[in-house]
Order: sequence, then structure tokens, then C-alpha cells
Amino acid sequence: MYKILITSGPTREYLDPVRFLTNASSGRMGAALAAAAIEFGCEVTIVTGPVKISYPEQARVIEVETTQQMLDACIKEFPLCDCVIGAAAPCDYKPVHYSSSKLSKTGETLKLEFQPTADILAALGTIKTTDQTIIGFALETDNGVTNAQEKLRRKNCDLICLNAPSAINSLENKISLISDTGVVAQLSGSKKELATKIIRYALELDKIK
Repeated sequence: MYKILITSGPTREYLDPVRFLTNASSGRMGAALAAAAIEFGCEVTIVTGPVKISYPEQARVIEVETTQQMLDACIKEFPLCDCVIGAAAPCDYKPVHYSSSKLSKTGETLKLEFQPTADILAALGTIKTTDQTIIGFALETDNGVTNAQEKLRRKNCDLICLNAPSAINSLENKISLISDTGVVAQLSGSKKELATKIIRYALELDKIK
């Protein structure tokens, strides 16, 4: 059985025990991809950040919070899978300093310093075998195709699903599928419809390898 690993939802990077950085990713795209993959007869594992939506009962779900936790789970699961689809929106930065006590309001300006988080797909790209497929998601506001291709090569992906900020928490989306040669396809519709098309592309890529 073809095994697909899907990352989904946001991650959280804590400033103190009660405050954290995150984003508005809903996990809907990850859930739609999981449902589509199951319909195609695939075995699905989802590594998800905190979300309010539900995932298909047939999927195995691993819940995490931070970007590092998501990476650790993916590093463990990816060698057992044929394909990973990175639909999650992990935080790009985390605080340099974590306060074990709640940061009190003092009335003064608070200055925070941030450092990059681990790049999950890039890390998976370093351990990818020739038989495995990596499909990433990129959200860009400028120079979308160029930036997506740069990410594809840097992270050793086979395909990038390029979308815009309007995709966040939306029921519908428009996606450009990007390969190292350029735009492969332009897709639009509900996230369920897009998920079916993306899974079909993933399975077709596997046949080529």
C-alpha cells in the first residue's frame, strides 16, 4: 500500500508559558489531502499542529505543537513512507530567549529577538531516497514562481504547490503546481477538489520514478 505522510496546520513557538507565535493555518488543506489519499487507497499518517478541524478516522494522527516537534515526528515517519506532502504552515522564527515565567506588562517597550526554526522539508530532502517523493507548499506574495522554484531546488522537492495568502482559512483555493521546469498546472476549486488533483499528481510522479 502506498504510504503518504502529510504535515498540516500551524505550529507554535512560545515566548513564555502562555504566549506564543503562530499563524491562521486551519489544517483544512491537510485534512482534504488525507481524505483524498485515503480514497485513492493510500495509508495516511498526519503530523499536525494545533487545529480545530477533524481529520479522517482512517488516518493515523500525530499531534505536535512546535516546529521542532513536527520535524522530529517527520524524521521518524518519513523513512517508512513513499511520499510526504508538506501542507503545514510551521513558524519560520522562534524567540531566542524563552521566559519560564509569564512576561509581565511593565508599560515599557518590549524588544524580542528571533532566530530561524528548523526547515522541515529541507531536512527531509537531505534523507530522501530516489524512490521517495516530496511535495511542498509555498505561500508567496511576490515573484511566486521564481521563489517556489528556488524552494523546490533548495529543499530537494519534486513539486511545489504555490498559493496566495487568500488560501489561509479558506474553503477554496487557487494553486499553481511548480516543477524545476516551471508551471506544470493551474488548479482552482474547493480544497477537496484540489486535494484530489494533488494526490493524483503525487501518484503519477511515483510511477515515473
